[in-house]
Amino acid sequence: MWVNTLKTFVLLTALTLILVYLGQYFGGSSGGLIALTVAAVMNLAAWFFSDRIAVASVGAREVSEEEAPELHRMVEEVAESAGVPKPRVYVAPILQPNAFATGRDPKHSAVVFTQGILNLLNRRELKGVVAHEIAHIKNMDILIMSVVATIAGAIMYLLDLLRWASLFGFGGRDRDRGNPLILLAMLIVIPIVVMLIKLAISRAREYLADYWGAKFIRDPEALASALEKLAYGVQAVPSAEVPQHMSHMFIVNPLSGDFLAELFSTHPPLEKRIKRLRELANDPSFFL
Repeated sequence: MWVNTLKTFVLLTALTLILVYLGQYFGGSSGGLIALTVAAVMNLAAWFFSDRIAVASVGAREVSEEEAPELHRMVEEVAESAGVPKPRVYVAPILQPNAFATGRDPKHSAVVFTQGILNLLNRRELKGVVAHEIAHIKNMDILIMSVVATIAGAIMYLLDLLRWASLFGFGGRDRDRGNPLILLAMLIVIPIVVMLIKLAISRAREYLADYWGAKFIRDPEALASALEKLAYGVQAVPSAEVPQHMSHMFIVNPLSGDFLAELFSTHPPLEKRIKRLRELANDPSFFL
C-alpha cells in the first residue's frame, strides 16, 4: 500500500521537474510559470465541475432512496465506514457493467453505476465495487489526477510553443538552439514520458483504491469476485456509450480487449488486482 503512495509522490515530482526544465529551457523561470498558470486555469474549471461533466457524459440520472433503497443503504454503510459524507447515487442507462466515482471533494461527490453492473453483480460483489469507488473519494483521487493533468497540460503547452519557436529559429538556450537531438527529445520523447507517468500514477491510485476499499468493508474477496465478473462483462458487452476520455474513471477499463487500449491502459491488469486482493484475504494481519 505505501509503495503505491510513494510511487505517486515520485512520479508527480518527476512531472514537476520536467516542467521546470522545459520552462527554463524555453523562457526562463517565467516560462514554466506561465504554462502552469494556463493549464491550472483550464483544469481547475474541469475539476470544479467534474461531477456534472462526468454524469452528463454517460447520460446518468440521480436515483432517490425510494427508487433504489438497497443501493442507497449500501452506499451509506460504506461511506460511514470510510468516514466520508454519503455520495449522491446515479445510474447510467449503459448495459456494459461498470461504475465510477466523481466530484471535486468528499462533500461534492457521486458514485455512478451502469445498469449493466446492477444486473450482473450480487449484493456482496456490488458492495466491493461501492467500497472501491468510495476509496477514490476518500483518497481525493479526482484532485490528484487533476493536479497530474495540470502539470502534464503545462508541459504539452510549452512543447507546442517550442515546436512553433523552432520553426522560426528562436527559443531555447543558445547552446542548444538548433540542435536536432535536443529538439527530438523535447518534441517526441518527452510527450511519451509524460503519458507513461500519467498512466503509472493512475494505476497506482487504482491499487490504493482496491486496498482501502477492501479495508473499509473488511472483505477483499468481495471486490476480487466482482472484478472477475466485470472482466468478462466488459469484453462481452463493448460500449460505444462510454466516452474514451473518461475510461480512466471506471473501475474496469471500458475499452478492455483492444490491444492498444491494454498496452496504454490507465488501469493495472485485472489479474494482478485480483491476485493482490486474494492475498489480502489470506493475510490475517489485514483484518486487525
